Amino acid sequence: MIVESKEFSTNAGPPEIIFTDESGPLDLRAIYGRSAPLQVDLGCGDGSFLVAAAVANPDRDFLGIERLLGRVRNASRKIELSKLLNARVWRGAISDAVRLLPPNSVEVFYLMFPDPWPKRRHFRRRLVTEKFLFSIHQALVSQGLLRIATDQIDYFRKIELLAAHSPGFITASDEQIQPAPSTFEKRFSRAGAEIYRLVLRKISPVT
Repeated sequence: MIVESKEFSTNAGPPEIIFTDESGPLDLRAIYGRSAPLQVDLGCGDGSFLVAAAVANPDRDFLGIERLLGRVRNASRKIELSKLLNARVWRGAISDAVRLLPPNSVEVFYLMFPDPWPKRRHFRRRLVTEKFLFSIHQALVSQGLLRIATDQIDYFRKIELLAAHSPGFITASDEQIQPAPSTFEKRFSRAGAEIYRLVLRKISPVT
């Protein structure tokens, strides 16, 4: 896949990924200018979580995926103000972006408070499905992690059930230190909502 990246300058925003050919995997070296472990924030919102993680881990690269333009602009502004060279943000659908990542390229995926679509007639719109977990598995490195957080217990139980029937994952302990909480997590915590977390580890190839 051919990728262009805008460089930092006094007049330009932070690097933005521009897909010029969606027939092949993303060229991570072209985007970041180096080879480093990659962590991906699925639905990065305003970029608070993404930027905090990138600042705390300069030896790793971070990619935020977000569909809404306003949030992408907010995330981009935070990246620019922090002068981060190890963070990028891309506007697009999460499911599409995951499929464009090279196989065995991602150390950690973060899925923080995905839209729960609580009404039964909207369940089919939920992001986490068997197909989605397969795509995540393909992109993760061996022993890579998918870290999930939600305030919706019914969605959490559904994800647990899907994971239990996925032969490529096991439930892992929450052994890594969490970066600063996302905007959504702060909001839910202030409201007294209980946060449910799940960490899945890739354990075997799935064909």
